[in-house]
Amino acid sequence: MRRQSVPLIPLLILLASAGQGTAQANRSGNPILPGWYADPEAHVFAQEYWIYPTTSAPYDKQTYMDAFSSPDLVTWTRHPRVLELEDVAWGTRALWAPSVVEKDGWYYIFFSANDIQNDEEAGGIGIARSHSPNGPFEDYLGEPLIGRFHNGAQPIDPFVFQDATGTYYMTYGGWRHCNIAKLNEDFTGFVPFEDGTTFREITPEGYVEGSFMLLKDGQYYFMWSEGGWTGPDYAVAYAVASSPTGPFRRIGRILQQDPEVATGAGHHSVLHAPGTDRWYIVYHRRPLGETDRNHRVVCIDELRFLPDGRIVPVRITVEGVESDPLR
Repeated sequence: MRRQSVPLIPLLILLASAGQGTAQANRSGNPILPGWYADPEAHVFAQEYWIYPTTSAPYDKQTYMDAFSSPDLVTWTRHPRVLELEDVAWGTRALWAPSVVEKDGWYYIFFSANDIQNDEEAGGIGIARSHSPNGPFEDYLGEPLIGRFHNGAQPIDPFVFQDATGTYYMTYGGWRHCNIAKLNEDFTGFVPFEDGTTFREITPEGYVEGSFMLLKDGQYYFMWSEGGWTGPDYAVAYAVASSPTGPFRRIGRILQQDPEVATGAGHHSVLHAPGTDRWYIVYHRRPLGETDRNHRVVCIDELRFLPDGRIVPVRITVEGVESDPLR
């Protein structure tokens, strides 16, 4: 049975538990989702905007994921429990950091589970799939896709993307190490690189977690979160290269706290309105005065590029972005 979707009009966003939103008729307000959520990944699927976040709760209660859809970035519909830990054969606790791709009529969700600390523990990065972007997603492999440490990288925070040739890659990793790997055709495993290795380390200076890759105008933008995720120094930085495997040249930070607006801004994704030059950054932050590490909210602001390709540092706002209907 399909889980029921719950409409969320802008008024509900205004009344979100974080208490910061200022949703108006033609603006999203921030936060854009009610309640505590983090690690958002944003997409356009089936002529709607979609956000897949982590349910920001203590690990033992972080056992499901909701999804949210919108026609215009202002009015959002919640699709509850699109993935539940009880439906993951090997999952026991701590479900977080989803990444979603559409391929051959399926929507695949990659996720972290169990927060393993060594190779003897069961868990890591898993994969589930559904024929619909609002799920329900079902465990695809019955075991982790990556269940061990490689190059010192804890198997968490996956991000899956398609490069200019159509090849799908995954970047991932915690504990200040980031790997990239080439997915095989049916997402059941990986294809080794030319040198015979499967997991290639591409850790940039300052990397902590939350990798993201963007291809624009022939250039790969590799992004990540740095600083401590529980503290005010959490931030997003980026580097550039002509290949998804690097080498990457660090440019600098583009997202960080504003002590007059919110703290701990990080673990983001980037959203492009199709057929336009409008770009958005979707991220989480901590409302002013909040000290609970799980009190994080999802926000959206504009992302701008300079003519030379550099990214303009983001100004985090309470107002959010203007309505941008998909046509």
